[in-house]
Amino acid sequence: MPPASRLLSADPVAGAFIFGCEGPDLTAREAAFFQGADPWGFILFARNVDTPDRLRALTAALRDSVGRDAPILIDQEGGRVQRLGPPFWSNWPHPLTQMAGASDPVRAMFLRATLIARELRDVGIDVNCTPTADIATEDTHPFLLSRLYGDSVETVVARARANAEGCLQGGVLPVMKHIPGHGRGTVDSHLGLPTVDTGLEELRETDFEVFRRLNDLPLGMSAHVVYSAIDDAPGTISAAVLAEVRGAIGFDGLLMTDDISMGALPGDMAARCTGSIAAGCDMILHCNADWSDMQSVAACTPRLEGRGLARAKRALAMRADPVELDIEAARAELASLNS
Repeated sequence: MPPASRLLSADPVAGAFIFGCEGPDLTAREAAFFQGADPWGFILFARNVDTPDRLRALTAALRDSVGRDAPILIDQEGGRVQRLGPPFWSNWPHPLTQMAGASDPVRAMFLRATLIARELRDVGIDVNCTPTADIATEDTHPFLLSRLYGDSVETVVARARANAEGCLQGGVLPVMKHIPGHGRGTVDSHLGLPTVDTGLEELRETDFEVFRRLNDLPLGMSAHVVYSAIDDAPGTISAAVLAEVRGAIGFDGLLMTDDISMGALPGDMAARCTGSIAAGCDMILHCNADWSDMQSVAACTPRLEGRGLARAKRALAMRADPVELDIEAARAELASLNS
């Protein structure tokens, strides 16, 4: 059943940024700030998660603060990146581990994503930052490797597509990441800046090709990675890299930055935000709920307009109620695929 806040307007004319909040309850200070700043959406982390009822209250309060049915995001990939867990929610293995042990990995990925989506919708979350469509290599940094789906274009595309379809059938929008490909990075972009020196033609045949084949998905997240064959600036703030994303890759969904506060990006918060928007990102994603950071983001980032606004409206129009599913039967089938 949709949350009560579905009765609010879904008009996405708002600030071109997504914010987090500090804890499991929305504070009066945050509610007042969000009312004035009007972020397009919100993102939740483990710091925001307590009981299901408390989480439902938080998602409703966030939407009430902006007076509309704002999208609420989370990273619920499974493995080391899952914000909801026992005792109230399922404990999901690493994607790469589950796919490696499944007799039908594509079906397993679809079921897994569908079941995750239903747990999210039940507490008012309607966007999951998945699939992670980067190709795994022997050099992929450990922070990312276990989160990936395979080491070939065909494998990753099939599993990522199944993930996205599972999300949508569960009533949740998928966010494809990290465009145009993070798998060759040997540095954790939370802490530093990865540089990929692979030639452009090889990138177009491999890492970039995955995203080209998935370019119809509604939402995407940028990669804080330098592709030296294109530019010496990180992809998130590189007009040349984002021209590749919109051109050769052909992605015309809403493109948000990876977390704008990560260590990979140079400059202060204002420079990062203005640089990302100028390069071609539609949306700033700010995750850590730092008060001064959020004020800076809100002050220097424009409201959605033009193509960004059209992409946002198109994405939100894809939100729908979950398709009917026998959840216990789906869980049993998934277990049988990994038995």
